[in-house]
Amino acid sequence: MSSWIIYSIGFLAQLLFSGRLILQWILSEKNKKVLTPSIFWKLSLFASFLLFVYGYLRDDFAIMLGQTLTYFIYIRNLQLQGEWQKAPKILRWFLWIFPLLIVIYSFNNNIYDLNKLLKNEAIPFWLLIWGSVAQVIFTLRFVYQWIYSEKKKESSLPFGFWLLSLIGSIMILIYAIFREDPVLLVGHLMGSIIYIRNIFILRKQ
Repeated sequence: MSSWIIYSIGFLAQLLFSGRLILQWILSEKNKKVLTPSIFWKLSLFASFLLFVYGYLRDDFAIMLGQTLTYFIYIRNLQLQGEWQKAPKILRWFLWIFPLLIVIYSFNNNIYDLNKLLKNEAIPFWLLIWGSVAQVIFTLRFVYQWIYSEKKKESSLPFGFWLLSLIGSIMILIYAIFREDPVLLVGHLMGSIIYIRNIFILRKQ
């Protein structure tokens, strides 16, 4: 597949990720408190879908790992907000099984090689480890948010979510610089600014 198509998919995903943060930020600034609108989770899910495809097309294990771990948490938050049930049933089923379909398709067509994915010549092993750890930390923010929301029985974005977001994002920015990945670089530069702003809003609350 042409590289410009692959990068277009990645940039569209990052545009959606940035869009969800900007919308959440604007609404939070207006209300003087951190809000969690349902559009945040809808854009998150669609962006995650696209970024998973982007990671797959670039043979980038760190990106795929990060998206697989958060993908289902986005769905759970939509369930907590009562939005998931409003989507057509066939769409819900497709979104549930999409990551698994990609893996099955790739293995059956001999184009998905786990050894190749973990030993990509374009990514030094130390950088792959750094990127994977960064994605895990970045993903833990949603694990933390999910546990917090389950306890509260409502979807919300607490202080710990934004702190982990900032730490993970800075680590991914470093990964993006070494990887020479403009998609990750642009997305996380924008994100870091909004994470810092949300931390300040929460401290004022």
